[in-house]
Amino acid sequence: MARAYRHFIPGYNWHITHRCHKRDFLLKFAKDRTRWMELLFEAKMKFRLSILNFIITSNHIHLILSSSENPQAIPGAMQLIAGRTAQEYNRRKKRKGAFWQDRYHATAIESGKHLWRCLVYVDLNMVRAGVVNHPSEWKWSGYHEIQHPKDRYRLIDHRALKRLLNVDSHERLATAHLDWISSQLIEKPQRQKHFVESIAVGGEPFIKKLQTALGIKSIGKKKRRLRSDEYHLRETIEKYGNEDRIPQHKDELKEPWDNTIPLVL
Repeated sequence: MARAYRHFIPGYNWHITHRCHKRDFLLKFAKDRTRWMELLFEAKMKFRLSILNFIITSNHIHLILSSSENPQAIPGAMQLIAGRTAQEYNRRKKRKGAFWQDRYHATAIESGKHLWRCLVYVDLNMVRAGVVNHPSEWKWSGYHEIQHPKDRYRLIDHRALKRLLNVDSHERLATAHLDWISSQLIEKPQRQKHFVESIAVGGEPFIKKLQTALGIKSIGKKKRRLRSDEYHLRETIEKYGNEDRIPQHKDELKEPWDNTIPLVL
């Protein structure tokens, strides 16, 4: 398939998506999803990542980061997580070959309401897939830490999250978070491909600023209006792919919610 573009510019929020090879369900076991979270914590400590949200499904992951001034932090972290996940899985299964589908995709997300929309879009992944009715029912996500911060082995950067979402306390963050989710659950949540295929999502000034930062790399990329207050910068030639295929297996599934495999990004 076509390669997904990645543009890591310091000082932006990035929504990262990465699929398993050939859209296979290589993360269908709970221990592999849990291990991915452990590796995320390791990468956080090593590269000083500011993690805003994440979710691990059976065949892909979502990760929202606030980038540091080190342009190599995110690529280094993704290399660590993806590489170790693949090595350990292949060793255990006595398997050879690729674990991940080519390159991961990164979309710059403007802070404030645009980040709120992306944050909740990630939270609702398993709801869109029909696996759970509410994000609280899926264990492998940042939803639980946003609502109830951990004392140890914390992944979510609550200080950055509050600053970027314009809230001044954890109580207000948790309440607003639930309100955003509830508003989306009133109607059946839909896939919003601009969050997984675009180069950037935000207001018009934000898109223009990113185009300037990209310089010559912005040639061939088109700004499109999504709604009255939101635009996206999209790649005109290559994109991140299409909907996943319908699963054909239910073997070795341990949790009740694993009986339905997630289909969407």
